[in-house]
Amino acid sequence: MRLELRKCFQFEAAHLLPHLPKSHKCRRLHGHSFVVEIVIAGECDAKLGWVMDYADISKAFTPIWEKLDHCYLNEIPGLENPTSENIAIWIWRRLKPRLPALTEVVVAETCTARCVYRGE
Repeated sequence: MRLELRKCFQFEAAHLLPHLPKSHKCRRLHGHSFVVEIVIAGECDAKLGWVMDYADISKAFTPIWEKLDHCYLNEIPGLENPTSENIAIWIWRRLKPRLPALTEVVVAETCTARCVYRGE
């Protein structure tokens, strides 16, 4: 039985999108309460009754969260142009080695705007 686990994390961060015209609002420094959803898929262990421990997802994501939370994203190597799309890819590349069952990273910068990345 293949199941999917979803665990959400929130971080606060500032950024600007440097490649936009100076007149665009996202070119100016601003911040978001980002929500990241990590999606794991796999078989349910018959004995344990789960795909994996949610605590293991948290443990894998915490070092990434610590690099993002309350930071200026443009100063993070690899996030010089920190769009939601680039943030999702950046997270994927750091998390996939720690969570091989990772199938999706969702980055929401507002409650109505989000990006879904399903790997390379």
